[in-house]
Amino acid sequence: MAKSLNRSADRILWMDEGKRTKRIAIKSNLLLVFILLMLFLIGGSLFYVWSRIQVIQLGYEISSALKGERALNEESKKLRLEIATLKSYARIEKMAVEELRMAKPKPDQVIVIR
Repeated sequence: MAKSLNRSADRILWMDEGKRTKRIAIKSNLLLVFILLMLFLIGGSLFYVWSRIQVIQLGYEISSALKGERALNEESKKLRLEIATLKSYARIEKMAVEELRMAKPKPDQVIVIR
């Protein structure tokens, strides 16, 4: 009878161990799912923050490029005004008379070519 008691005790212990291993397996699966979910949430959050930082940085670059464009447009306007000033007939005539000692031609010195 001692042998039969041990066999039933072994079966009971074996059956209890099976329930325990199932519980442990379920707990470890839940822990694994929880860890994966947390990693996914953390990764998604980091990606979201990184993308927002990139958007802000690109906004600053666009703003800087627009400022540069405005400065170049202003410089272009100044250079066009300077070109117009340098090309003016009054300035060219003044330089010819004062610096180069030129004089206006007399009517008989002008030859018209057709």
